[in-house]
Amino acid sequence: MTLKDEFATRNFSIYGQWLGILSMILCFALGIANLFNLFGHFLLIIFSIIALVSCFVILFIEVPLLLRICPTSAAFDAAIRKVSTNYMRAATYAGMAVIQWLSIVVAASSLIAAAVVLTFTAACYALAGVKGQAFVGSKTLGGAGVAQMIV
Repeated sequence: MTLKDEFATRNFSIYGQWLGILSMILCFALGIANLFNLFGHFLLIIFSIIALVSCFVILFIEVPLLLRICPTSAAFDAAIRKVSTNYMRAATYAGMAVIQWLSIVVAASSLIAAAVVLTFTAACYALAGVKGQAFVGSKTLGGAGVAQMIV
């Protein structure tokens, strides 16, 4: 199944997964950019660090192949595997979005872009859950079948 075919399925979990990848990229880039903001508020640096941590959590959530390749602890693997349903993914992304939205209280920064995309990602996963669509992982990102071929 090609990427075009995956998007044509109109399954919101596919949209959520790709928005999750975009969220990961934004959290990484904006986390680093705001980390070196020398004239910003100290608490903004904390939100930047949280964005960077969110980036790596999203990476393991959205690319399940990495759980088999990377040496991680059993506790971390178990925590990531709990985030497998659409509703759990929506809740996880909503939590990360709320944290980034709270960064506005400290100072307006580019972390707002990460908060917006995290919110859209949470909405896509919530819509997939409400519509009763089963979670379908993108084969491009190591979903159904790719991880089994490696092991």
